[in-house]
Amino acid sequence: MVGIKKIVVFGATGTTGLCCLQEALDLGYDVTAFVRDPSKLPEELASQVTVKIGDVLNASQVDDAVQGQDGVVIALGTRNDLSPTTMMSEGTKNVLAAMDAHGVRRASACMSAFNFWERSKVPERFLEILADHERMIEALKASNVEWIGVLPPHITEEPGTRDYTVEHGKGPGRTISKHDLGHFLVTCLTDDSHVHQLCGLCTKVAP
Repeated sequence: MVGIKKIVVFGATGTTGLCCLQEALDLGYDVTAFVRDPSKLPEELASQVTVKIGDVLNASQVDDAVQGQDGVVIALGTRNDLSPTTMMSEGTKNVLAAMDAHGVRRASACMSAFNFWERSKVPERFLEILADHERMIEALKASNVEWIGVLPPHITEEPGTRDYTVEHGKGPGRTISKHDLGHFLVTCLTDDSHVHQLCGLCTKVAP
């Protein structure tokens, strides 16, 4: 198990990123939020974290945010824009390069459970986002860092339970609370069993 005290969250103002910030704070971490627009960061969170303003496509700004950290959460998204993009994969490459430069070893990265599906079964409207998630996975696998790929199913607004199912290499269910997703993206950083794995997770179904 690695010792982690300081975490930076990329994509910190999206739904998943905000939940990562809150979970990391609740768990006692020293948290940095990397944001493009600080006005989208709720004041109750902004007052508790270090805010770094920048663009994930700007390598020097990413490098500055990664320096001095112990762990990284990559929660990049497109805010429901399903048009073709390379932002998430290119941003991930910048994060990984900065980690390598500063000796930061552990990162979790959020993508989609569609990455477990046969491509022919993925709804067409999601194919362009899936393609960039695939490029993210390729970048993670080609890197020198200890990465954890997190591939959630449909993300709900339900309260978190911190009691959910995690499996490697497949999606175990249909939904996950946004709070439990944030919890796993943070806590998996200190769990060696998830390193170099693509992790599916879901809300536990009552027997």
